[in-house]
Amino acid sequence: MSLTTDLSHELQQLVGFSSPAPQTVALSGPNRINLAVDFTAVDTMSCSFRELRLRVPSLAGCDTDTLRQWAQNLSQRVTYLLENLGPIEIDTTAGKVLVRSTPPDQQPDGTRFYEILLESNTTGNFSLRRYESIKGSPGRSQVDIHTTHEVLLKLVDDLVDTVPSSP
Repeated sequence: MSLTTDLSHELQQLVGFSSPAPQTVALSGPNRINLAVDFTAVDTMSCSFRELRLRVPSLAGCDTDTLRQWAQNLSQRVTYLLENLGPIEIDTTAGKVLVRSTPPDQQPDGTRFYEILLESNTTGNFSLRRYESIKGSPGRSQVDIHTTHEVLLKLVDDLVDTVPSSP
């Protein structure tokens, strides 16, 4: 079975779930890739989640160029979220690439944006979160990501499909 088939089954099981405390669904996929999604609400067509994580052991310790290529491939392929994505910071020393909404969603009361962190330091990690910053307030706060089941499943497929082959 594929990650999306397994995730689709889990979504069906979670229909009706709603809680401020997330429920994590953790799944194993091909090439030892592990997926975890922290759901806060699921109905028959849509879901809300706090964070999506992907662990890709084959990218543990890979060079920054490999992460940069993954960031670029993701940014070109994942064009169906609320904003476009693009790499904005590359830390060669720490083995991290930061991808954000480009540009972020500007509203009269503040800004919302996606943030993806790709890491190769201990294991190959991917994390997706959404943040908002309110005008006149310092800092930012994490907010839930809202998608249809179809968009979430497509996102997971695209994440797995764009994973670079082992360096």
